[in-house]
Amino acid sequence: MTPSKFPPGWDEERVQKVLAHYEEQTEIEAVAEDEAAFQDPTQTVMGVPRELVPAVRELIARNQP
Repeated sequence: MTPSKFPPGWDEERVQKVLAHYEEQTEIEAVAEDEAAFQDPTQTVMGVPRELVPAVRELIARNQP
């Protein structure tokens, strides 16, 4: 079996916590979380063509503090 690779700062425990958060959410809680994200003035939501997603992810990763 191949060991899992995690991004810097992530491990199996953190992944399991995130999975549990989303698996235990009700539909109402999920919608509220999504709506709150759209209201965050520090974030922007935009459509990106699928073929550009890897390049956008790489650009974001390079610019993380």
